[in-house]
Amino acid sequence: MTTNIHLTNPKGRDAFIAIATIKPASAPKLSLPGKKTIFRRYVACTESGTHASMASQFGGDYANHLVQGDPEVDLEHVGMYLEQMQTVYLDPNGEVLTIEPKMIELLLNPDGSERERRDPQETESNTDSTSPVRWTGKKIDVSEAVRKFSFKRRMQLRHSDGLTYEFLYGMAQELESAHSVMLLGTGEKGTGPLIFQANGRPYRGFLEGATQGTAYRLTLLLSDMELKLPAVAKGGD
Repeated sequence: MTTNIHLTNPKGRDAFIAIATIKPASAPKLSLPGKKTIFRRYVACTESGTHASMASQFGGDYANHLVQGDPEVDLEHVGMYLEQMQTVYLDPNGEVLTIEPKMIELLLNPDGSERERRDPQETESNTDSTSPVRWTGKKIDVSEAVRKFSFKRRMQLRHSDGLTYEFLYGMAQELESAHSVMLLGTGEKGTGPLIFQANGRPYRGFLEGATQGTAYRLTLLLSDMELKLPAVAKGGD
């Protein structure tokens, strides 16, 4: 993933700015006081203990066999510690595939129905290229933005010298005074999504700013989902 973003400011001037992903605070750890918890994987069942195998041996109603003889328990393998695992692809019949399946790209309509199937298309990152990410001038009030979009990631923009400090501080100051976020876009008209790595997920970008004295914080909020109220059927409540 790129560590820079080519960005324009409200005056149309552009600069390459360093970005860093903001990591969320660590979640509470599950453990006992003064002790470290270690999670391990163990074999719970082998193929001979699956429903299909049991049904083929004892018929569909094999509950009594489980109670009387525990035929589903493989004493040599159940309970073994799993240290390394490998992904295996199976066909609809449960047979192991020796050739990796062909991947397809599935496009859906807003209602979830299938629109198109196609071969995956190669996309390039566009945030660190010669064409800058554009300050569109479209401001959205913060209270409206948090209700309209689902933000998946956050990145912090950082200056590397005095010139980029002035560049970023001015944007943070303007956004703070307007209590708004600024929509960012790619392409000549600034209407395209932001893609940070090859074949990466496209995002809408929103810039949020705050200042405190000579310090500033400029945060890039990324969203790939717009929140909309469901349509109400005629005659419905």
